Amino acid sequence: MKKIYLWPLIILLWGSQVAAQTPYFQGKTIRMLVGYPAGSAHDLWARMVAPQLTKHIPGNPATVVEIRTGAGSMVAANYVYNVAKPDGLTIGVINAALYFDQLMKRPEIKFDWPKFSWVGSSTPTNALLYMWANTPYKTIHDVRSATVPPKCGVTGTGNTGYYFPKLLEQAIGTKFQLVTGYQGGADIEIAVERGEVQCRAFSVQVFFGREPFNNWRSKNLVRVLVQTGKKRDTRLTETPLLNELMDQYQTTEAYRRLAKVLLGSGEFGSAPMIASPGIPAEQVKILREGYAKGLNDPDLIAEAKKRGLEPELIHGDEMESLAKEVMVQPAEVIALMKKVME
Repeated sequence: MKKIYLWPLIILLWGSQVAAQTPYFQGKTIRMLVGYPAGSAHDLWARMVAPQLTKHIPGNPATVVEIRTGAGSMVAANYVYNVAKPDGLTIGVINAALYFDQLMKRPEIKFDWPKFSWVGSSTPTNALLYMWANTPYKTIHDVRSATVPPKCGVTGTGNTGYYFPKLLEQAIGTKFQLVTGYQGGADIEIAVERGEVQCRAFSVQVFFGREPFNNWRSKNLVRVLVQTGKKRDTRLTETPLLNELMDQYQTTEAYRRLAKVLLGSGEFGSAPMIASPGIPAEQVKILREGYAKGLNDPDLIAEAKKRGLEPELIHGDEMESLAKEVMVQPAEVIALMKKVME
């Protein structure tokens, strides 16, 4: 009679049960690749969110924030899409308007915007354009009539700093000279203080959320010439809305539609977080839930308030739907976009 050895089978079954009960992210490290320099708004959000992912994702994975700059965060986006493994362990923190470059079919784009795994973001954004106070451009109307266009600092083509001044040129007739190539906002701010450039366009939230802007405002070193949104920010009651200016200067309906498309990037929030395409749905769900819980955590809310930031969850599910919607644009809008962006 043959002996039956059950121990190997028991051990195998027990090991399988233990593996099934072990959270996927346990013992692993999530890398957060920030497409802008240290100290930028994207970096601040990443460093606030990172410990929250460790806290709220089952298995409590370690989190590491890495800086991976280049082309207005396009380098980071391309890396996440093409190089990072689809294992949920690499998250990119990128510019919300990178899809413009894909719509215009620029060759440096190596991703398909809707196919990213969308983790989450915070705080829908509006844009503004500020001007250094000691320049002759006291209002946006001065820029419109200036013989010498002011110089605005820009990181890359797919962000607010580039497309907002260009949109203003086409929509209301202003003129700007855009100086590209800065690695991040901090470099532009230094350039402004040195007099190399005089202006910059970016988000209202950042302008009221960190230095040097708080110091600049307290010393009246800077003024805001134009803002976007449906109503004036309560802190910028004297600054005209783009919509008001388009009414004043009788902007065509075509450019009004273009403005809606371009400024719609603000719906992706202050610091969109993405992961590679092809990640199993369950892992994407875990990342999204961890992000959502983290953004509502009292510790993060308290830290954000200290920095002048206001967390407002944009769920990954919403971003996934929005990413599909923005990529469907009529030929007329694409043609105008190319005129503005190139």
